Amino acid sequence: MNEIFSIEGKVAVITGAGGVLGGSIAKSFVKAGAKVVAMDIRQENLDVRVKELTDLGGEAIGLVGNVLDIPSLDAAAQEIIKKWGRIDILLNIAGGNIPGATLAPDQEFFDMKIADWDKVTNLNMNGTVYPSYVFGNVMSKQKSGSIINISSMAALQSITRVPGYSAAKAAVSNFTQWLATEMSMKYGDGVRVNAIAPGFFIGDQNRAVLLNPDGSLTERSVKVLANTPMNRFGDINELNGAVQFLCSEAASFITGVVLPIDGGFSIYSGV
Repeated sequence: MNEIFSIEGKVAVITGAGGVLGGSIAKSFVKAGAKVVAMDIRQENLDVRVKELTDLGGEAIGLVGNVLDIPSLDAAAQEIIKKWGRIDILLNIAGGNIPGATLAPDQEFFDMKIADWDKVTNLNMNGTVYPSYVFGNVMSKQKSGSIINISSMAALQSITRVPGYSAAKAAVSNFTQWLATEMSMKYGDGVRVNAIAPGFFIGDQNRAVLLNPDGSLTERSVKVLANTPMNRFGDINELNGAVQFLCSEAASFITGVVLPIDGGFSIYSGV
């Protein structure tokens, strides 16, 4: 591999590493030679993930941590520093939608439970801000590091049925730009903050919305593909290269971007 794209030897903290997206990126990073700190709120998820990562021949540890609990994150940061002396990369993967915050086709906004709105906005917005606050502080002292957040198509344009998730991801995009500016102006060009905005990928959280029980496309899926020039859903592994690029020296003059990885969905007019 061209050295400019390398993340070999970098210490990468991945929140939500027990999930599908976090796991995919964690495995990709281990294969690229990074030292991975897999974080998740559930120990059983971490046990499985760390075994997968070490079986690939990589260096990896698992730390139980709650992205909505600052003391939990502080304890993790101290443990990482004690073991490896630094934190080079933070991937804020923890997040996602929750069933109660997704409106059914026959529901109105006013049928939504505010408690579910609070849960999904807190998880996605503060679940990005809090780890950035703790691990970003380590990077500020090093004057080097890369933070990658997860935005969404729902942050770029209005997508029906997911009001809380949409609002939270729009906040993540804005926070990415704000923190990128703050870090560069206060701590120099070595600390960068970017985000990716995945298009439509079929996963555990949205499978029932995009696929019928018999595996056929739902009406929503038909609309998605009709507005995706590549005319297909993404594969979760297609996010890995973009994330690695943004964390590497090849992206040394890139900060504050929200990079769509969407098969063209975000730029298609429908005409």
